[in-house]
Amino acid sequence: MEENDLVYVVHEWLPDATELTTLLAPGPLEVHEAYQMVSQIASAMAAAHREGLAHLRLNPNAVLRTSSGQWRIRGLAVNAALRGISSDTPQRTDTEAIGALLYAALTQRWPYESDAYGLSGLPKGVGLIAPDQVRAGVHRGLSELAMRALANDGATASRHEAACTTPEELVKAIGEMPRIRPPEPTFTAPPEYQQTTYQQGTYGRPSAHPGAAQPVPSPPPPLQSRTGKALKWAVSALLIAALGLGSWQLADALMDQGNKSEDTKQTQTTDGNDKTGDKTKPVRTLSIQGAQEFVAKGGAQHPNDVDKTYDGNTSTYWRTSSFIGGPVLAPYKPGVGIVYDLGSSRTVSSVTIGLYYSGDHTTVNLYAADSLSPSSLDSMTQIGSVTTTGTSAAVKVTKQVKSRYVLVWLTALPHAASDQYSDAGYKQAITDVKFTG
Repeated sequence: MEENDLVYVVHEWLPDATELTTLLAPGPLEVHEAYQMVSQIASAMAAAHREGLAHLRLNPNAVLRTSSGQWRIRGLAVNAALRGISSDTPQRTDTEAIGALLYAALTQRWPYESDAYGLSGLPKGVGLIAPDQVRAGVHRGLSELAMRALANDGATASRHEAACTTPEELVKAIGEMPRIRPPEPTFTAPPEYQQTTYQQGTYGRPSAHPGAAQPVPSPPPPLQSRTGKALKWAVSALLIAALGLGSWQLADALMDQGNKSEDTKQTQTTDGNDKTGDKTKPVRTLSIQGAQEFVAKGGAQHPNDVDKTYDGNTSTYWRTSSFIGGPVLAPYKPGVGIVYDLGSSRTVSSVTIGLYYSGDHTTVNLYAADSLSPSSLDSMTQIGSVTTTGTSAAVKVTKQVKSRYVLVWLTALPHAASDQYSDAGYKQAITDVKFTG
């Protein structure tokens, strides 16, 4: 913009963005992240060239990733003009630069002999070699794509595909590749869901006092004869029956003592009208018919992913943005969450929620809502709340209300490090939600 002989350069405000130079300091990008980078940068430059604009100074300092995973370019047409740089083939120049960015993202090396942007160059005299020959495990399709873009500098594509000489051709080549999907996140099962190991001879017995030495019985000699084998089968059958009976007796004793069961699918409660206490009322898992993100203030988080919280797959999830302030989100944002449709009016007794991040603390509140799109928090009735530092939350309903719609509302989030989806900050993701009633 020019006014009164002064030229103003206007940039997009990106306070939460990170330069590619910084992202590559610890190592190359994950394959899906590199794929997203080259796809978005190539598409942006193709659109720019259609408008007659070139960059000519496209390098790791000019490419940034935002906290939401979007890639941005800065200095379009400006950086080159300020330095008096021009090119007779601007499309070829920018395409080669995109190839160099992809090469660096895959290998953490600059594809020329000189070091640049905090990256080591290639060995002198070797020439340009494909990324998958520089570093083990590089995605073959992306390696070939980088070479096709860098062929503008006289290199030969490693597997004889035609060179890409414009960003438009590069976008087309990316579109012809099989789509690269994001990696499946790994989860660590919380302690209450880990398998329990029972020591032989101690099942159903009181545990030893800490520090007390316990005698270890010597096992009897094995039975090897035909009679011995038959006896072993008989003893095994008796042990199975005894264990089954012992399990029911142990469970009954625990129920009599008032201990709570950890099984969220089948617990037992005593019918108040039955004086003997023998009758039980099962607690069932309530099916979820639909869900919708609830936004009380500001923008939505990831509304298209809400169904991943009840798809039965713990490796999929709905996630929040990464917030600078926390753990409590207020007053900047009252909270984030999802309203679930149970199909008909239900009395919910508890909700179990799988969480992706641990640490600090996560606060979960439950509200009975009047629709899938409630007008406000004030229009709903709070029915439960819990705070946890782990990767699961079990919310007990303290106010019995029949409702078809229930809001799972997060008001405090733990602090987590940066990952392929967002920068470090206060954030959380819901992997699995189950209602019981």
